[in-house]
This record gives sequence, structure tokens and C-alpha cells, in this order.
Amino acid sequence: MTIPYPNTQPMPAIAAVTPPSGAARPRLTFLGTGYLGATYAICYAELGYEVLGFDVDEAKIAGLAAGVVPFHEPGLDELLRRNIAAGRLRFSTDYQEAAEFGDVHFICVGTPQRGDGMGADLTYVETAVVNLAQHLSRKALIVGKSTVPVGTAEWIEQLVGKHVAPELGVEVAWSPEFLQEGFAVEDVLRPNRIVVGVKSDWANGLLYSAHKGVFDLAATEDREVPLVITDFATAELVKVAANAFLATKISFINAMAEVCEVAGGDVTQLSRAIGYDPRIGNRFLQAGVGFGGGCLPKDIRAFQARAQELGAGEALRFLHEVDLINLRRRTRVLNLAADLLGRRSGPAGPDLSGARIAVLGATFKPNSDDIRDAPSLAVAGLLLKAGADVRVYDPEGMDNAKKASPDLTYEPTLNDAVRDADLVCVLTEWADFRNADPVALGDLVAGKKVIDGRNCLDPALWTQAGWTYRGMGRP
Repeated sequence: MTIPYPNTQPMPAIAAVTPPSGAARPRLTFLGTGYLGATYAICYAELGYEVLGFDVDEAKIAGLAAGVVPFHEPGLDELLRRNIAAGRLRFSTDYQEAAEFGDVHFICVGTPQRGDGMGADLTYVETAVVNLAQHLSRKALIVGKSTVPVGTAEWIEQLVGKHVAPELGVEVAWSPEFLQEGFAVEDVLRPNRIVVGVKSDWANGLLYSAHKGVFDLAATEDREVPLVITDFATAELVKVAANAFLATKISFINAMAEVCEVAGGDVTQLSRAIGYDPRIGNRFLQAGVGFGGGCLPKDIRAFQARAQELGAGEALRFLHEVDLINLRRRTRVLNLAADLLGRRSGPAGPDLSGARIAVLGATFKPNSDDIRDAPSLAVAGLLLKAGADVRVYDPEGMDNAKKASPDLTYEPTLNDAVRDADLVCVLTEWADFRNADPVALGDLVAGKKVIDGRNCLDPALWTQAGWTYRGMGRP
């Protein structure tokens, strides 16, 4: 059922549950302090909960305890330091401490793609659950937040049954996350929905208490936060289904960009026109070099793999094409570069030897330092492999990019990256790049040629400044 809160009608009763610890509000642990777990832990402390963040990575925990967020997310550093100082937030590497502290234990560990196939690797989930379960000494609720294949919650119930005394009454629930990097603080404090998969009134009541701070904040701001209460399988499917839909929408408009390029159309005008249709909407209809990051690519592959295991592989066959369209966009930039530089393609692809190319952007999206499966870095690698002298700059992702792609050359500033370049490729839509002065940059480059891999520049402005402009799916 869906329960909007606040509502003009009395909210359907969810029975109040006294936390097993006896505290006034549930004490929350977040196991795994990567992007997901650290963000939730910090934000829920900001909502007034007593929170413990757990991780086996001692260096990461030491950094967090010292007030240092191990990734870039706007606004999170200040919240971390404020809540540590207030005494609501602390961090640990001790499973026993986490077990003794928490009433609700959120599993937030990574679920990367398996090395031997497309499916999700649940090793970290199993390790976290088993080690936590072995130290539990009272009733508690274990709640999955990591993105997992459908059926994982039932499997976790079995793990808990093997490692926890039945008389403790430990239960399992599921509540997927919907964070957008760069907007994660708002997504936690002011979510557009909360989904919970539960099997008992007790689990429902305790999980509601664990989210009550979100509902109370919404009430003070006269907003609604829909609460969807459902079963395990549906709760697990919500996240992967949402990611599959978003990936499909992005690849759809990129497929239209391919058609526009051969037909002489403009995909930006096309997307604007179809986006006015309320059945379609204009979000995620920006053609470019495609999607990346730690979620969409691996999640659509894991979704296909799980559907195949369940005998429903045909239903998700289209996601294979979604993936292929996405990967083709990277090669498209390589071919555009060769075209702009007047280079021919041989059996091994374009030869860009001797060309100096500036790549602006290393992260998969702006306002983040996340370079996982970043199209920008992938394109930079393709240009390097084709023989180009590639110079990369990114406002936040340089350190991570250097570790992931050490063969590339990195420059400390935007101006250094474009200086003496024969071609400039804008591959992440940072504000620094969108708002760059094409006249000033024109004085630095060797050739005024630009590929707008995110369709984020003003073509008229750059053309007037003397640049040869090429967008994605634009004439």
C-alpha cells in the first residue's frame, strides 16, 4: 500500500514499537561506510538519531571519525563534523560494538558486478550479515539497503536463521535507496518516496520509527513523502526497475541522436519537443556520451542475469541493447575526433598520432568525484589508444582518475589542459566547463575545435568565437 504523509486524512495506524535497546528512538547502525552508508549515517544523525557507522576499512573509519568524508558530496562534510561534535554520530570497526548498539541495522555494502559474469557479487552482503548476526544478543531488525538481485532478502533471512538464536526474534526487512550523487543529502533528508518490504507489524513499526525523522521534517515543511509498504521481492525490484527505466530513457535519446546525425536533425530540439509530453517528461532526455557510475551499468547487467536465472530472461532482452547503445556513444566521440582532425580510420580504427586533445571531465557526472565506469575516462582511454596526446582535467575527480587510469596525463587547471590543444572534448557537464569563455580559451588552444559530449555548451556562442563545434546528435 502507499501511505502519503502528511495527508488530509488521518494516517493509517502503524503500531508504535519500543526499540529493543529501550532508547526513546531506535538506534541505527549503517554497515558499510562507502557512498551509500556514510551519507545515510551522517544525514540520519542530522535528523536526531543516535547513529553508528561501521566498516572493516580502518583507514576509512579513522577518517570519518576525524570529520573527513572519503568522497565528494556537497554539504556532507559540514554535517559530519556537526553531528560528531553533537555526540549523535560515531564510527567503529567492531562488529560486536555495532550489534550491541543498534536496534535497526542497515546493510549498505557494495554489490559489484561479478568477475565471472554479469550478476551481482553478494560476498560483502553475506560477510556483513553473518558477522553482525553472530554478535547479536537481543531482538533487532536487519534492513537491506544495498542494490541486490530479487530474492536476496529471503536468503538473508536464511543466513540470520543459521547464525542467530531463534528466541532472539531477529527479523529482516528491505528498504532500497534512491540516492543521486551530487544531490544525496537532499535525497536522504527529503526523499521523493520511502519503500519498505516487511513481513510483520513489528518490523513495520520499528522501520517506521527509524524513518519518522524524515516524516517529521516533511511535516514542518508542508511536504508529502509517500510511504510504500510492500513485500520483499517488490521492494528489491523497485531500485533495479527504476535504474533500468532511467538507463533505457538515456539510451533511447542517444539512439535518437544516432538517427539525427544521419538525418540532419537536432536531438536537443527533438528531446525538448517530446519532453513536453507529460507521459514522457524531459528528465534524462539529454543526449551525450551516455551513462556511467557505480549503479546503472552494473545494475542493468545484474538485473538481466537474475531474470535469466528466474526464467524471465526474454523480458529483459532489451536491456542488452540499452547497454550496447550506451557503449557506442563512447566510440562515437572517437570517430568525431578523427573527423574534426581530418584523420582517416584504418582496420584498427582512427589514427590520432601527434594530435593533442584536451579532455574536460573525468567523473561520470558533475558534483561528484566518482569515476566508476565514467564515459569521460573511457573516451580519454580510447583517444590515447588511437595515438593522441591526451590532457585531462576535472574539478574534483583527478585523484581517483589518476589511480584508475595512470597512463593518461593530468593537468592542474582547465587552462593548462586546453593549452596548445588541437581539439577540446567536453565530456562531463561541470559548471566550470559550461560557463567557460570560448574567446579566452581560443587564445590558448592550437586549434579551435570542440566536441560537446554532453550538449551542455551554447553552440552559437562558441561558433561566434571562431570554434568549429560538434555536438552529439546535432547538425
